[in-house]
Amino acid sequence: MQWGELEIGGASEARQSEDDSAVRDPATGAVVGHVPALSADMVGAAVAAAHAAFAGWSGLAPQERGKVLRRLAALIADNSADLASLLTAEQGKPLAEARAEIGSAAAYFDFFAEEARRLDGEIVASPRADSRILVAHKPVGVVAAITPWNFPASMVARKLAPALAAGCTVVLKPAPQTPLTALAIAALAREAGVPEGALQVVTGDAATIGAVLTRDPRVAMLSFTGSTATGRRLYEQCAGTIKKLGLELGGHAPFIVFPDADLDKAAAAAVAAKFRNAGQTCVCPNRFFVHAEIYEAFLERFLREVDRLVPGDGRDPKSTLAPLIDVAALAKVERHVADALARGATLTRGGRPAAIGGTWYEATVLENVDAEMLVSCEETFGPVAAISRFSDIGEVKAQVNASPYGLAGYVFGRDISTLLKTAESLDLGMVGINAVHLGLEMAPIGGVKQSGLGREGGHAGLLDYCEQQYLLIGV
Repeated sequence: MQWGELEIGGASEARQSEDDSAVRDPATGAVVGHVPALSADMVGAAVAAAHAAFAGWSGLAPQERGKVLRRLAALIADNSADLASLLTAEQGKPLAEARAEIGSAAAYFDFFAEEARRLDGEIVASPRADSRILVAHKPVGVVAAITPWNFPASMVARKLAPALAAGCTVVLKPAPQTPLTALAIAALAREAGVPEGALQVVTGDAATIGAVLTRDPRVAMLSFTGSTATGRRLYEQCAGTIKKLGLELGGHAPFIVFPDADLDKAAAAAVAAKFRNAGQTCVCPNRFFVHAEIYEAFLERFLREVDRLVPGDGRDPKSTLAPLIDVAALAKVERHVADALARGATLTRGGRPAAIGGTWYEATVLENVDAEMLVSCEETFGPVAAISRFSDIGEVKAQVNASPYGLAGYVFGRDISTLLKTAESLDLGMVGINAVHLGLEMAPIGGVKQSGLGREGGHAGLLDYCEQQYLLIGV
């Protein structure tokens, strides 16, 4: 099977041409593959194919759609080694992380294979004896799904699985840095039985593709994961056709450590969450608030874990710290660190590009961080941990809630009352309490404020791809 094969309405568009875009390995700079830069007309053809396929796919019994998704989950699992290698080649993360991500993608399809049969409605008591009220959930229609480069398998699965389970058809635009994993999953979807037209993958210029997907009235919903700035722009572009929107946008997660926390557990979890994928995750901690009573003890353990990180090519089993995706990402990290140091932060670890070269940046720890520094206000999206100590949890809550972002956060301690009260007081869509792995397929993933709209995962994620229909029946 050709992982890079792209089909639109059944016609292969895999040919290499002057308009093709090269996909490069961020570790080596080597070309991994090419994908075509589609014209607006070709993107429109993809929308037309998805629109034509909608009646047939949505008309299947939910159990039948579930069988297809279950076969897809099995195919992803069977091809997990090849998929993980492909993912690492185009994205750069260590193979161990890539394997875990492929496992997560398979889990999403497996979960929603079962959820498909749970598209139930409700009977509402009517105020009149001569009528009955029914509420049904119907698939919204054609979905435009735009996915990011940092998790090119799991983010694709997180959108495709519930959309297809609900009966929607999908036009998928993967990130230009990492389109090959998406194409591989699409190829397996066809093998699993997703019918021709029901899943279309489009590659090329983001502005060209975005203009078609946001303005075409046949697209009923747009689901996007990425930056808040881009999400805001897509929101505006969708206004003309009043599309349903699902947006998972930027975050600025706090990590709060109370004095009664298990410090070994908290430090290990903090480093795992912060430096996974070199800090290139929307839910990774950006701001660490550590109680003054245990600050030094926590920092000692935290630094010990940081010192174990090894930057290197993701195919090297010793590598635990990925490169940044490109030179622009590296420049942003350098700018954030320079700003913090200029404003009085203390550099405790790292603070420069790694000796390995390329786009690697050293695992960096900054202390004495205040609320005015860029690392405290913006999403760094890199391997930089900004740490400050606190005595008054009220001040921490105020600083966290003052942020325009509200995606995720973490609290560590032993007193469950304190932890619950703190978690509930934070304006965040997700909070990990003595835990950091939030991306579970059965949970409603999403943020508040400028971190997005809607939820992905769980039953809520399925219903996001549906519209309610109210039926009043006279009897």
